[in-house]
Amino acid sequence: MPSKTLTTPPQALSGGLSRRALFVGAGAAALALSGGRAALAADPYKVGFVYVGPIGDHGYSYSHDQGRKAVEAEFGDRVDVTFVENVDEGPDSERVIRQLASAGNQLIFSTSFGFMQPTIRVARQFPKVAFEHATGYMTAANVGIYNGRFHEGRAVLGTIAGHMSKSGVVGYVASFPIPEVIMGINAFIVAARKVNPALTVKVIWLNTWYDPGKEADAAKALIDGGADIIVQHVDSPAAMQVAEARGAFAFGQASDMSRFAPKAHLTAIVYDWAPYYIERVKLGLDGAWKPDDKWWGLKEGLIKIAPYNDSLPENVRREADAVKDAIIAGTLHPFAGPIKDQKGVERVAAGQTLADADLLKIDWLAEGVQS
Repeated sequence: MPSKTLTTPPQALSGGLSRRALFVGAGAAALALSGGRAALAADPYKVGFVYVGPIGDHGYSYSHDQGRKAVEAEFGDRVDVTFVENVDEGPDSERVIRQLASAGNQLIFSTSFGFMQPTIRVARQFPKVAFEHATGYMTAANVGIYNGRFHEGRAVLGTIAGHMSKSGVVGYVASFPIPEVIMGINAFIVAARKVNPALTVKVIWLNTWYDPGKEADAAKALIDGGADIIVQHVDSPAAMQVAEARGAFAFGQASDMSRFAPKAHLTAIVYDWAPYYIERVKLGLDGAWKPDDKWWGLKEGLIKIAPYNDSLPENVRREADAVKDAIIAGTLHPFAGPIKDQKGVERVAAGQTLADADLLKIDWLAEGVQS
């Protein structure tokens, strides 16, 4: 069944619900006359997705929408999928999530950190609806959480950057100073400094997930400040395109962005949400859904590394692959000590690793990060 796109959520949902109610009512009457009950049981399972950015951002929201499309391809007419894009974190997201629940969606995925508390509030009002929130930490009887170990991919990128940066300065276009982003910056520089101990990372915070103009301006400022590689935890390819125009290298975010910068694009962290979404929707269809806490990474295939640029030397490819393979095997932890913070305070001792619980609330930047 084709998905529904809702660009004006309250109005679209109200109208959609009314039309669907009429359709289902007519269908039920026909079934009553024919004595058929099987088709009622075959009513599609309703699933909703809420995205913080546009599905055309080629980054984070795009990657989730690819997972949504995989659900439709896997289950066909057994599911009825709705998605809402460009939803601001805060009151707007609470209204959208509530409207999706009111419209009869049985499983709702809210896919951005700032949707966490709105999801919890709406879930209290709809105890029979299943909710899943991405990248947060709050749960409830009908709210599960899921996340990607994005920092594992950042460790691979950091290894490459340590080899490829000639200036020893990497520019990082970052969204918000939240644990998800901070742990990525730290994993990147810890890995990079294993190759080049003098490397520094300059961070510009944008306080937005998606603003191509600001992303481009930040990349320009970082290159002007000496960076010869650009990393990003924002969602458009704008920074990548600046790197291409300025003769710098760059890494893609959430999807393979090489088509936007064929020379600059060394590789990218790719988010593959499809297996997770298919698994969770199947549980819903089978009546077996329950709240869970999933944090998948390279081992599970949620995090992948895009093909390397042809210009990447063979020895660098080997070292990047070795880091990736060791993380998958469990023999390398991206946060193995010793690790110091910006002030020189030891945060992880030699022989120790940073536990998941500490990663999920990390609020310090590692030595060598300038922000």
